[in-house]
Amino acid sequence: MTSHLCRSGLTFILALLCWLTPAWGATWTVHPGQSVQAALDQARSGDVVEVLRGFYTGSLRITKPLTLRGVQRPTISGAMHGDTIRVASPDVVIEGLIVRDSGDSLTDQNAGVYIQPGSHRAVVQHCDLTYNLFGLWIEKANDVRVEGNVITGKRDYASSQRGNGVELYNTNGARIIGNEISFVRDALYVDVSHHAVFSHNKLHHSRYGSHYMNSYYNVWEYNDTWMNRGGLALMEVRNQVVRHNRAWSNSDHGIMLRTVQDSVIEDNVVAGNQRGFFIYDVEYTTLQHNLVVDNTVGVHLAAGSTRNQVEGNDFVSNREQVRYVGARDETWGASQGNHWSNYLGWDRNADGVGDIPYEANDMVDRLTWRYPMVKLLLSSPAVQALRLVGQQFPVLRVPSVVDPHPRMQPFNPNWRQWLGHHYPTVQ
Repeated sequence: MTSHLCRSGLTFILALLCWLTPAWGATWTVHPGQSVQAALDQARSGDVVEVLRGFYTGSLRITKPLTLRGVQRPTISGAMHGDTIRVASPDVVIEGLIVRDSGDSLTDQNAGVYIQPGSHRAVVQHCDLTYNLFGLWIEKANDVRVEGNVITGKRDYASSQRGNGVELYNTNGARIIGNEISFVRDALYVDVSHHAVFSHNKLHHSRYGSHYMNSYYNVWEYNDTWMNRGGLALMEVRNQVVRHNRAWSNSDHGIMLRTVQDSVIEDNVVAGNQRGFFIYDVEYTTLQHNLVVDNTVGVHLAAGSTRNQVEGNDFVSNREQVRYVGARDETWGASQGNHWSNYLGWDRNADGVGDIPYEANDMVDRLTWRYPMVKLLLSSPAVQALRLVGQQFPVLRVPSVVDPHPRMQPFNPNWRQWLGHHYPTVQ
């Protein structure tokens, strides 16, 4: 009797241990010449499908939570038709693959990897996505992670006929980290996507580094954008943190802020762009510790952009520091002040702050905006006399950005390294 009870107890304990121990997924190996889709269909949830180095043709569809892993970077080609890989399940991981040759239908949104609605927690990492219309299309899928990929579009197509590098629509909690994206329409296209992080991405040779709208509570940090038409374009958004980004050599703007509220823009470098910052309809936002250097226009400020805190920034060697169109003065630097390389005041008590306020533009600046040929006369005695008259007679004065505490020295001691980073022009 005792022996029987012992055996029953041991059986129960073993059964309990088996129930508590997680079942490890199986690994399916696909060799060149074999079907990747067949392995995906046979695999169960939690399994790993390993694809050995080789060239595999045909679109794939993943309908269960599993890992599709490349060994020594095999190539999956969509043969220029549809999506190369379509994810139709949550908890899918795709890694270590070369994914290429999607179709080119903008209407069908053909992509290298299409993550369809409901495919939450998808991960695409350490892949090369090349010659696809859209690199990744991600729609209504939350907590997606896209990390360490190289994404290159159909560079022989006209810009308007290309897709975007990463298209993110109606998502929450995305992590877009450490990717290099180029030769697409917009490197990152983001719409109605919240609580996301965009970090350490390299975005270049596209229309916009980012084209970003209607999204809240996101973080943009440590991204590099260069040789685009525009670097970061943030529009119709609020509660953003935009920090430690670098935007240079873009043919239009470095960072566009359009209809932005309640955000922090700090510690960014904008250099060698046509316009460093383009600020339009921005309120209740803090801009601090940014380096704005060697742009044609440092800041283009318009459309009621007011009630912002602009402190501790460096405006250095911009051909025009600020282009401001407004009906009244806009005060920047009310507390700490900013540095302006063309400030002509003095500091008699040597406290590091200029004794007279800085004014960003005057009557002569307005004339040069309206009649560009006037720039040929900027060094003439007549124009200098006109500046003096405008200062002495307030009736001739125009509204300006005014800094009551201009700093005599730049906050960023390394500003010189950003001189000469211009978008190339055809001679």
